[in-house]
Order: sequence, then C-alpha cells, then structure tokens
Amino acid sequence: MVESKILISACLLGQPVRYDGAAKPALHPALSRWQAEGRLVAVCPELSGGFGVPRPPAEIAHGQSGQTVLEGKARVIEAGGGDVSALYIAGAEAALALAREHGCRFAILTDGSPSCGSVFIYDGTFQGRRHEGMGVTAALLRAHGVVVFAETGIDALEAQLS
Repeated sequence: MVESKILISACLLGQPVRYDGAAKPALHPALSRWQAEGRLVAVCPELSGGFGVPRPPAEIAHGQSGQTVLEGKARVIEAGGGDVSALYIAGAEAALALAREHGCRFAILTDGSPSCGSVFIYDGTFQGRRHEGMGVTAALLRAHGVVVFAETGIDALEAQLS
C-alpha cells in the first residue's frame, strides 16, 4: 500500500519563506520519518500566490476568517492597509491544486498565518491579538476534504495515520 502524502507549509521544513524572511522549523520525529519516506509535499501559499520574501505582514481584517475571505465577505490586508485578498486566494487555490496532484488527504500548516492558520489567526489589528479561526488556504483545503493540522497537531496526525 502506498502511504498517503502530506501537504506541509514550507516554513515548517526550514525554508525561509515567511513574511519576515525566516523559517519556522517544526522538529518532530514523525516529520523526519515522513520526509525520508518522500511523503511530504512542501508548499508556501503566499509564494504560490505571487508574494516575494520578505513581504509586509498581513492579517484578515475585522476578526474575520479565511472562509469569509473565500466568500468575498472579508479581506486580507497588509500592515500598510493594502488589500491582498486576491493573492491569498490564488495561493490557496495553488495549494489545493498541489494537494490534489499529489493525492494529499492531510496537511500540516503553520498556525497563526492568514493563509495557513487552522486553530488560530490574528484579528486584523496588527497588535498580536489572536482568535479562533482558519486562514484562507486552511479553509479552502478543509472545504475540499483535506484534513488540516497545525504544527502542534503532528502527534494527532501520526495517531490518525497509524
């Protein structure tokens, strides 16, 4: 039986693709094993959507979530006020296409991100305030049947796969 591939935020694999040019490596034995087995499919929705590194920080405005951005009822704004919703949606669509291409039924995404957050995201005030919610990519993947975990949920994913 072929083991299921797992979509993963590139920054969690140590790639310096975050808005500030940093990585956010997740160190976990299961990740190392899955990577050695060739099961991880890296993605950075922001880069796929057309952003560069570094880029201005962005948050979903007015305490909304990725689902409302996808519905056209909310927007993703940069710290300077620019509306970057279209790029976030394009990145989410690219991530979904990649997941489908590789048959990924699961994803591990960076929590807090306006793209990848799956447990919490920031509230749009750029003051470090968080709330429960999903980013644009996490919401689109979940809407299409991909089970999304935050980097803090690797143990739960490992248990589900065994």
